[in-house]
Amino acid sequence: MDVKSSVPRRGVVAGIAALALLAACSKPPAKTSTAEASKAATASSVSDVGGLDALVAAAKKEGSLNVIALPPDWANYGTQISTFSSKYGIKINSAQPDASSQDEINAAKQLASTSRAPDVFDVGLNIALANTTMFAPYKVQGWTDIPEALKEPSGQWFSDYGGYMSIGYDAKKVPAPTSMKDLLKPAYKGKVALNGDPTQAAAAFNGVVAAALANGGSADDVAPGVKFFSDLKKAGNFLPVDPTPTTVASGQTPVVIDWDYLNAAQATSLKGKVDWKVVVPRNAVVGSYYVQAINKDAPHPAAARLWEEFLFADQGQNIWLDGSARPVRADAMVKAGTIDQAAYAKLPPVAGTPVYLTDAQTNTAKNYLASHWTQAVG
Repeated sequence: MDVKSSVPRRGVVAGIAALALLAACSKPPAKTSTAEASKAATASSVSDVGGLDALVAAAKKEGSLNVIALPPDWANYGTQISTFSSKYGIKINSAQPDASSQDEINAAKQLASTSRAPDVFDVGLNIALANTTMFAPYKVQGWTDIPEALKEPSGQWFSDYGGYMSIGYDAKKVPAPTSMKDLLKPAYKGKVALNGDPTQAAAAFNGVVAAALANGGSADDVAPGVKFFSDLKKAGNFLPVDPTPTTVASGQTPVVIDWDYLNAAQATSLKGKVDWKVVVPRNAVVGSYYVQAINKDAPHPAAARLWEEFLFADQGQNIWLDGSARPVRADAMVKAGTIDQAAYAKLPPVAGTPVYLTDAQTNTAKNYLASHWTQAVG
């Protein structure tokens, strides 16, 4: 997913008290130890472990993998988790599925040196760049298929899946929007939700960027995006509800500004119940990728590395694609003929030139939002 530029992501922020409780109740990491654990913990590629078969054996011996902030309905993560667990017989402990990227980092710090610490991270690029000292460099077997701009050279982090900002809407409740500006019309009063807080969630952050592009702003100037949401609130159209599959199904959030793969997943899961449509605004095409990283203090270092190998192999990449997310190895898989053509053809159409924020633009936008969002929108 194109240069991932964003702040944390998903909606619900977990409490520090809960993390502290987990830390207090956690036991030290189970020692599979021997030379195998040491070898896996320092491995920067599968060859350092002795090959994929050796990595699988070491991961099975560990028996578990800790993941965090992976909602089952987010980019088809539910299938990723169940398929990996079934394929290798490794138990996946999935904590705080609705947490944000920053919560992942907080959890790793709170639970450090315990068996409950996250083994791997799936975060927005901005969060990754601010926490590289926590990551263990590792290059998956499909490393060369990942565009240079979408990975850290040593393997500290590497992009996984992404998409474009979109407007999802219930076609039976609102007229079809063709642009972000349409959402200011009376027909959308009390109906427009944004996926999260843009100062904390990547989806919401990029929603503000898209609004900026649609209102005379740019990747260097997101002020018009903040003003757009301020105007949306003043018009009574902004709905301060964090959208979920439940709020969409119930009709509580008839319009949702979110990633196209999440809105597309809603359309599929609610087919026959809600006439959910998805549009990527032509003048506000914002793209971004999330990234993977391995916790350098992972309690299950072999399983952590095997998880990444699985995600970036054709099988894992196609599972994301089946969830309407655009896998980072898509171009190479198209050339090799290993991509799921049917799923690839179902991706929401995109017209216009996509905009991908650079690290510098992301930081500038993040700082502006930190200073202006609450005052302007609340």
